[in-house]
Amino acid sequence: MLDIPTDTILTVLEVVVIILIAWLASQLLSRGITRGARRAGVSPRVISYIRVALNAVWIIVAVTSILSISSLAPYLSSALTISGLVTLAVSLALQNTLSNMIAGILLFQDNTLRIGDLIQYGGGVRGTVVRVWLRTTWVQTDDGNIAIISNSTLSAGPWINFTATERLTKKLGDVSQK
Repeated sequence: MLDIPTDTILTVLEVVVIILIAWLASQLLSRGITRGARRAGVSPRVISYIRVALNAVWIIVAVTSILSISSLAPYLSSALTISGLVTLAVSLALQNTLSNMIAGILLFQDNTLRIGDLIQYGGGVRGTVVRVWLRTTWVQTDDGNIAIISNSTLSAGPWINFTATERLTKKLGDVSQK
């Protein structure tokens, strides 16, 4: 029979559990975000970018967790420190981009913005939403120009959605009845 130490078996089981939990959390988050993005009218291309990013996140979480519980951690501590510093530098560099992406996802999740909605932003830009990307929303103004508004700027408001009045009033009624 195989003579495998108990601590090795426990480590392997921990690794399997971590991978399963990270994958399951990624799938649930991906499905929720995808459903909200489709309902908001986001292009399939943007949805695929979101799914790729979520897959990358779950792989990074799983690998980091595995390294932290495995016996390789002491040997890789300097590499992990450097990768942590690189991650910090990249996240600081991408702060505005990530802010716009999160704001765009929240706009979709709140169901306040869809392609085809007539909106007015800040009293100056009025038109129809024609495209929503990860970082920006494109609005075709009444005179035919395209106004490109970053999602974080748009979510900070103030803006008016003339098309979604009924949809948003119903949502407000649902909230006030609770």
